[in-house]
Amino acid sequence: MAGGAREVLTLQLGHFAGFVGAHWWNQQDAALGGATDAKQPPGELCPDVLYRTGRTLHGQETYTPRLILMDLKGSLSSLKEEGGLYKDKQLDAAIAWCGKLTTHKEELYPKNPYLQDFLSAEGVLSSDGVWRVKSIPNDKGETSPDTGGWGSGWSRNVEKGTFPLLVFRVEALLILLPNYLSSLTSAQGFQILCDLHDGFSGVGAKAAEMLQDEYSGRGIITWGLLPGPCHRGEAQRNVYRLLNTAFGLVHPTAHSSLVCPLSLDGSLGLRPEPPVKFPYLHYDATLPFHHSAILATALDTLTAPYRLCASPVSMVQLADMLSFCGKKVVTAGATIPFPLAPGQSLPDSLMQLRGATPWTPLSACGDPSGTRCFAQSVVLRGIGRFTPGTPPSSLHACTTGEEVLAQYLQQQQPRAMSSSHLLLTPRRVVPPYPHLFSSCSPQGLVPDGSLKGAAVESIPVFGALCSSSSLHRTLEALAGDLTKLDVRRWASFMDAGVEHDDVAELLQELRSLAQCYRDGD
Repeated sequence: MAGGAREVLTLQLGHFAGFVGAHWWNQQDAALGGATDAKQPPGELCPDVLYRTGRTLHGQETYTPRLILMDLKGSLSSLKEEGGLYKDKQLDAAIAWCGKLTTHKEELYPKNPYLQDFLSAEGVLSSDGVWRVKSIPNDKGETSPDTGGWGSGWSRNVEKGTFPLLVFRVEALLILLPNYLSSLTSAQGFQILCDLHDGFSGVGAKAAEMLQDEYSGRGIITWGLLPGPCHRGEAQRNVYRLLNTAFGLVHPTAHSSLVCPLSLDGSLGLRPEPPVKFPYLHYDATLPFHHSAILATALDTLTAPYRLCASPVSMVQLADMLSFCGKKVVTAGATIPFPLAPGQSLPDSLMQLRGATPWTPLSACGDPSGTRCFAQSVVLRGIGRFTPGTPPSSLHACTTGEEVLAQYLQQQQPRAMSSSHLLLTPRRVVPPYPHLFSSCSPQGLVPDGSLKGAAVESIPVFGALCSSSSLHRTLEALAGDLTKLDVRRWASFMDAGVEHDDVAELLQELRSLAQCYRDGD
């Protein structure tokens, strides 16, 4: 691969962020394998944005994610804490000793039952509040014990030895980043994947502040990740979730270029809402293995503009387009898979949506119907080569797929500022991605259901980032839930250094932020 350009450093902070990151990097790995296949056309996305090249002391070429991980100690499972890639103790011994050398090699990190039977593994929320792996029976009727932690999930990259850098103290970022970034020729910024529901939301906010102070001018996009739905009867956990979510949305806005919550939940507040539905997916929102796979697929499409090989949009440019007038919080949405039938034209596939919002909301902001979109960045991938159709509509009269998509968005949101990208390459679906698809062909197309159960190899995806008036309603509701709380009742939160005045200030900032999204302002 060519040297890096427009590099992006990813910070992955928290346990659920680890689940999303495991799927994210497995998907990048699958795309990377397709890009190096002589039978495949050149890729539309540049892997050098996310990966760096190198060599081990043995001269073996490596391709390693530009990634810093942070999680609770003991939760990384088979990933090494030091994240070493090039240190080779056997070679050091050979250099120090000039006599005969006998090598006895054993596997440093033997595959645990999770790695041996990954496709049968799911996740559950344990009693201590940590997502852990729970295996279900495989085809042989056997089960695997709890192995604990998402680190095992990054199986394909772990086996290749492409270890990321792991840290456990926020202050360590200031020490590590200068050396880590010294090899970057033209870094465009940072993407922070952090848990929004727990203490890692504060870590993400602090990381964004440090990055802005040390590397001003570069883009910083914070993705706040929320796991499965909250449950009635778990008052303390739900209150902590609410407070962390509010802090995690408000505080990073001062230091990030964009902040986007990502969740399959229907609400950010205390009132539980049913998870969102996808017409062609069957998933269990309580399982992080399912939940995170869907969010990672959406994230891979949403971030495409600043990872393109040709005519890319930088992270700063993307943020400037979406965050005018102080609107730094955006919502996300995706259609997974995009309902494209065999032989169907792009105009026909868009027209069949019949004016409805073409994607499922992924920011726990409720139904976007009836709300106003101020600005949007839209990516549609996997539609294949465009062929003009008979013009029964203005969409059919367009001469390129890009024109079709741009005109469709103009018809849908005539007052919105829109940026759109059309990619021919679909999203590859390879193990260990869960089996979520129903009534889809191997190419992710939507036939009549006769192929139900067929193994899906790739899918078209439609995704969007949007500055929307739906955030006014959502942030106001979040503020309303906060006003009902007496934080002094929750001793452990106060013990963590949160004062009553901090919550009052948070409430004021949250309502001020909500006012930015009033329709007409």
